[in-house]
Formats: sequence, C-alpha cells, structure tokens
Amino acid sequence: MAVTPYWLLLLSMSVGTWSVPIDHNKMPPGTEPPQEDKQDDNKDTGLYYDRYLREVIEVLETDPHFREKLQTANTEDIKSGRLSKELDLVGHHVRTRLDELKRQEVSRLRMLLKAKLDNTNAHDIQVDHAALLKQFEHLDPQNQHTFEAKDLELLISTATKDLESYDKERHEEFKRYEMLKEHERREYLKGLDQEKREEEEKRLEELKEKHRQHPKVNAPGSAKQFREVWEETDGLDPQEFNPKTFFKLHDTNEDGVLDEQELEALFTRELEKMYDPRNEEDDMMEMEEERLRMREHVMKNVDTNHDRLITLEELIKFTEKKEFNNSQEWETLDDRKPVYSEAELQQFEVELRDKEIELGRRAASLQHEEELLRERGKALEAQKKEYQQALLELSQKQKDPQAVVGQPPTGPKEELEFHEEVKNAEEDAKVPVSQEEGREAQNSLPADHVQSQSTQSP
Repeated sequence: MAVTPYWLLLLSMSVGTWSVPIDHNKMPPGTEPPQEDKQDDNKDTGLYYDRYLREVIEVLETDPHFREKLQTANTEDIKSGRLSKELDLVGHHVRTRLDELKRQEVSRLRMLLKAKLDNTNAHDIQVDHAALLKQFEHLDPQNQHTFEAKDLELLISTATKDLESYDKERHEEFKRYEMLKEHERREYLKGLDQEKREEEEKRLEELKEKHRQHPKVNAPGSAKQFREVWEETDGLDPQEFNPKTFFKLHDTNEDGVLDEQELEALFTRELEKMYDPRNEEDDMMEMEEERLRMREHVMKNVDTNHDRLITLEELIKFTEKKEFNNSQEWETLDDRKPVYSEAELQQFEVELRDKEIELGRRAASLQHEEELLRERGKALEAQKKEYQQALLELSQKQKDPQAVVGQPPTGPKEELEFHEEVKNAEEDAKVPVSQEEGREAQNSLPADHVQSQSTQSP
C-alpha cells in the first residue's frame, strides 16, 4: 500500500537520519534471501520533538480512514495543512491516544522550560524568551489537553521547516568541528620547540598526503558509480545495468521511493575508498560530511519536484540524460578549499577564548562557593558538638539532680535537705552556755574587743 512521498519523508526522517550500510551479500532478483532478523533502527532525527513526531505518525497510520486519505493526498495537501482537516473523522481510540501523546509532550516541555529557567536564574543569565517560545512551535499551546487539527498542521509545518534546514545545520556543525581541529593543531605546535615543531609539521603533512592516496572516486549518481554498485554490491553484470531493477534492489523498504537513507547507502563503496576508521589519517567526521555532499549532489540532479525523495520515474529520466554518462571524477573535500576562511577561524578563536574566560570565571566562582560551604560545614559541625554536649549535660542533670554543684539537695516536696554534719553543727549552736564558761571566753578575748563591746552595751 503506497503512501504519499512527503509523508514518507517525515516518517523516514523520524526513523533515522544517518545512512545504513549496504548489504554486500544481497542476492539478485528471484533468489530467495536467507531469513534474518530485521533490525529496528530508531536513531534520533536531531529534532527536539523527535519522539512526539514519530508517535503521532504511528498512531495516525492505525486509522483506516486517515490512511486512505493519505494515499490520495499529494505533497501540497500535506504541506498546506489540508490533510489536517481529516483528523475530525478518525476513530475515537485514535483521538484518545493523540490527546494522551499531546499531554505527555506538554508535560515534557514544561519540565524542560523549568530546568532552563532554573539554570539561567542560577547563573544570572538573561532569559531568551524567543528561544523558549520556539519550543512550542510544533503544537498549539493554547489548548494543552486535546490534539486538534491545528496541532497536526503545526507539527507538519514545523517538521517540514526544521528538516529542510537540517542539512544546513550539519554543514555548520562540520565547519565548527574543522575550525576547532585547526585551532587545537596550532595551539599544540606553539607549545613545541623549533625542532620538534618542524618534525610534527612534517608528520602531519605526511598523514595528509597518505590520505590523498586513494583510488579514483566516481561522481555520485553517475553511470560509472551506479554500475560499480550494481557489480560489486549487487553481484550483477555491469553491462546489463537496468535502472528499474537497480531502483527496486535499493528500495529496501519497498515504499516506491528512494529516501535519503537509501540514497546515502549507495555511496558507501565510494566512501570506503577514501576512509578507513583504522587509519590515523582518515577522519570519520569528514567522511559523514562527504556523504552529505554526495547525497545533496544527487538530489539536486535527480529530485525534480524537490520533495527530498526519488521516484522510479525521476531516476529513469535522469539516466536518459547525458550528464548520467559523465565519467568525471568526484571533487572531494581534499580537493576543495577549507570550509572556513581565515577570518572565520580568527572570529571562532575569539569566541572560544571568551567562552574559556567565562568558564574560568564560573569555575572560580564555584570554587569560592565550595570554600564557603566547607567553612560553613565546619561551623555547623562545631555547633553540633556544642549542642550534643549541652544535651549530654542536661540528660545527666535529669538523671542525678543532686549532682548539681553549688545547690543544696531537695526533698520529696522540693524542700531543702541538709547533710548530717550541717544539722549537728546547728544543734550545737543552740546549746545554752553557763555563766562561768562565758566569763572564761570573754577573758580570752583581746582588750580592745572587750572595750568595744562595753561601749556598745546600753
């Protein structure tokens, strides 16, 4: 059952963006291939709503009515949003599942935005409100509970726009990678003395030259390149090349079109001439950039309706053109100028230094905060010991009240109690003294003390 090409684009991109390896043991037509377990490729597209997109497509395809409308829709119907109006006619269980998917997506976005806001507030960074609002472009934020036609329309339009700019972002990412690599190379050479620097420069140049020593690379999409795949991968006679058979052999999912994954897989043989992951001189990031360039080259020449898919009719028409038989060699990245200019590299290095300074400032701030927390921890530990000591003393007082120093003991009714020797001393003080004993005691006192007592008596 055929599905409209543009929807297949979204579906294929939602399954994965990187190329899949060619099956070098693929059998010719009519030969029954050995039974093998199919591998489910669920690589991410790079879109921040990738999972949501895939799940919505999968749920919609379970509805017979929507799938029927999808078969008769063209690319413009999908891109314009006219297909979204058919959402009102899908089954109840489909709408219920779509509502659930949208609520999950809204919840995910809320947590994502909260984390971003917390991070910006913690580091005193100005909030980019435009970037935050962009997170909701693929759904209707005014209705956060049900999936409506507007949600499908926004999802398709946003995915279309993002996927169209995806290749450009990959080129920009590769440019940053190359500038960083060159920056690190220059910084490394600066740290060497003259003799070692010359030796290292010579070694790096030898690696570059070694990488350039590879077999001729055929232009992607040319008759020579297709026939080489036909012979070495498909195991067929290159003189019997047939575009229709070639198309069916490499339409691996049998959907009637060659998508970007299937197309990039055709270039594996050419890329293997230039790159080997076991070699120091071969950069695998450069290989993926080369693969992207090859795919763009073929799409530009073959994809006449610019839907990022190649139909059988488009391929046959291209093989009838004289450009198809052009045996010109492919211009690789090594044959081209660097993807960046010296001015761009200098600007990149300025931005890199600014980031390093900012990271250093933040690291110093974090270290200072760590020291403050360490000191605070010591103070809290000392305070904890004081509290523990106070609790220990309080516990001892509660267990043995008489152990308190400087306070007399108390009785059952909180009255004061005295030791036996204190009571005996008080009783002795109350015994009457005879007159004779009193005179003897008075005679023993000093004279001035006696005189003072006589003057005080009435």
